[in-house]
Amino acid sequence: MNEARRAVAKAPVRERVGRAGAPGPDDRWDSNAGLDLAMSRVGDRWTLLVIDALLDGAQRFSDLQQAIPGLAPNVLTARLRRLEQEGLVTATAYSDRPPRFEYRVSEAGRELAGALRLLARWGAQSSGGEVEGPRHLSCGTPLEARWYCPTCERLTDGADDDLHWL
Repeated sequence: MNEARRAVAKAPVRERVGRAGAPGPDDRWDSNAGLDLAMSRVGDRWTLLVIDALLDGAQRFSDLQQAIPGLAPNVLTARLRRLEQEGLVTATAYSDRPPRFEYRVSEAGRELAGALRLLARWGAQSSGGEVEGPRHLSCGTPLEARWYCPTCERLTDGADDDLHWL
């Protein structure tokens, strides 16, 4: 990310959006500030796979290496340290000599679970692969992700709905 984009990403959202508080037609970058910030935290190669592996429960370094084939140990170490700094993963020592850790997703990291599952499902669909997703425990039907307005008690995921991205 270049210096100008980094400065914009660090500015409060109200400053990035503009004087009136709502994005205008030329503010495409401003309306995507949340996505840009999310990608700066977890968007590099391998990071989402590390989080996905940890969503199954706490794992040790060797477990993560087995769960993510092709990931070099030095890259895994760097990703885990970055995720710890971002507050998305916690490390608990289980051995002092040599220092060894068990890694788990924090509550903040667990919030990524839905987005990761949707992204994985989208990737499988677009490649013609088997599409598997969460199922309703009672009846076994695949669940669908929908946008819901709790105030109006209405689904708003159609193209003609009054849906506005901030």
